[in-house]
Amino acid sequence: MRSETTRKWKNDNVHKKRQRRQTTENTEENECCRSVAGVRGRNWRRMEAALAELERVQTRILQRISDLEVEVEVAVSHLPLSEARALVQREAAVVSSIVQGVSELELESDTEARLSSILRSNGVKEFSFKRVPSDYYDWPLEARRDALAAPSVHHLCKSIVLVNTQAQSNVVDCSDCNNSKYYVVVVQYSARFNAESVKNFLYSLNDGKIAKKKFNLRLAPEETSVKLTGYEHNAVTCIGMKTDIPVILDEAITKLNPDFFWLGGGEVDLKLGIRTSEFINSVKPFVVSCSGI
Repeated sequence: MRSETTRKWKNDNVHKKRQRRQTTENTEENECCRSVAGVRGRNWRRMEAALAELERVQTRILQRISDLEVEVEVAVSHLPLSEARALVQREAAVVSSIVQGVSELELESDTEARLSSILRSNGVKEFSFKRVPSDYYDWPLEARRDALAAPSVHHLCKSIVLVNTQAQSNVVDCSDCNNSKYYVVVVQYSARFNAESVKNFLYSLNDGKIAKKKFNLRLAPEETSVKLTGYEHNAVTCIGMKTDIPVILDEAITKLNPDFFWLGGGEVDLKLGIRTSEFINSVKPFVVSCSGI
């Protein structure tokens, strides 16, 4: 009797072990299947993302070529024949480099995407971004002009943040664009900025109700500029700033021919080119004669 009970107990144990082994094998098989399916799913998602990225890059290339064609057409209609030919040659070289360097084309950065969205939402259509080498600011203006395929060095501009060091004690921010603590001035690299002209403009803008000595515009410290704009040195642009700082556009820029100029694009190696008339309609700057060549 005891022997039969022992035998039955052993048989039950063997059966249970077989069941556990089978369960373990099934579990491992299921996990393996799920793992394979997961890998396949991830690979498929990566493939879809890569294809979408490729399509976006191709679209961007076509748009850049289209933008260049527009710039050439506008420029050729206003320039002497010899200058027009030179411009066409430069643009052709740019197009060639774009087509040949598709595999090396840098993807659109978050900054470029954000600023593009802001510009489009403000009705700006004629603008473009261009990457430049890291040593761009070590180059002479003529080399920078060629890198951006700009018509002249006078089409290269910068945005500088100014602070009114003599502002009234109650003027501490940018809430009053007529009497702001800070201003952003867009001026040509080839021009000499005249702070006195801005001082006289602001005095007149306030109908002489604020003493002229209360306007003293100086270059803001770099840390202040970064804090207000969100952009580092050599990357400042008046598009998408952290603070809504009033903008002053040098009148000389409005007289450029063709009316398409370049300025900082939010990153040190990113430049923004924009149609002057659309810039004015979008940013709504004060247009002031505040420089001399």
